Amino acid sequence: MQTTDTVLMVEPVAFGYNSQTAENNYFQVQQKEADIQQRALAEFNAFVQKLRDKGINVVTIKDTAEPHSPDSIFPNNWVSFHRDGTAVTYPMFAPNRRVERRPEVLDAVRSAGFHISEVDDRSGAEADEKFLEGTGSMIFDHDYRVAYGSVSLRLDEQLFRDFCESIGYKPVIFHSYQNVGNQRLPIYHTNVMMCVAQQFVVICLDCIDDEMEREKVQEVIKSTNKEVIEISEDQLQQFAGNMLQVQNTEGTQFLVMSETAYKSLTSDQIARIENYCEIIHADLHTIETNGGGSARCMLAEVFLPRK
Repeated sequence: MQTTDTVLMVEPVAFGYNSQTAENNYFQVQQKEADIQQRALAEFNAFVQKLRDKGINVVTIKDTAEPHSPDSIFPNNWVSFHRDGTAVTYPMFAPNRRVERRPEVLDAVRSAGFHISEVDDRSGAEADEKFLEGTGSMIFDHDYRVAYGSVSLRLDEQLFRDFCESIGYKPVIFHSYQNVGNQRLPIYHTNVMMCVAQQFVVICLDCIDDEMEREKVQEVIKSTNKEVIEISEDQLQQFAGNMLQVQNTEGTQFLVMSETAYKSLTSDQIARIENYCEIIHADLHTIETNGGGSARCMLAEVFLPRK
């Protein structure tokens, strides 16, 4: 149940630095070059091809120029697709990201042969300034029905608890931080500090400052019998936590990450991951630098039943 052979990816048409998300996404750095969109598109296309070459089913849809949505390349934040046929749409922190919730994206998934029986729209919480940004903010262990969530402006604790109750998952709630200058500030999305795969978990435990919370997270992971592969805060800054395990149509599993993340890993970490699955890594430097998100953020898993 943990992995799927199909992912949705949104092709950018006006990708760029988003000042609205940069308020609390400290990975973003604005580049001044004029060809940001062109370079991001080239990275996107090469990434899609790498996945397809391994037999992974990639559903793509092109973004629209208007309304301008510079972060549309990260669809996993606003939508998730579940085995019971439900598509969930989420409340988003940045106003200019809310326009990403386009019905045409869901139609593209339907056209690819998948059945959506219900759309669970939770975006109304935006009116109360409360947010829950999909599988950016929540990390699911589907086999054990556990959801990990690091509290931030992008994950409201009560919304997270309510969502977990609605799908029958146990919430594991904690706080994680990163160094920004001389400050210790909340990490904006849980999926930059941890990845749950079928047989292992990649996680930066050092960013969970509270000892009791850190021990609680470790205890839950231990109860799932998954190997813990720790990464450092420096590796987290290189997007080493922003990974996703997928499988191809024959059931072969892969761990997907960026080239930046891969180069930050030690030979021991790589060997431990490759004990379980092959690694796919792609050059996403332009997307990572300007968007503050990496490989996992670009992939919305499709667990829906086929028509």
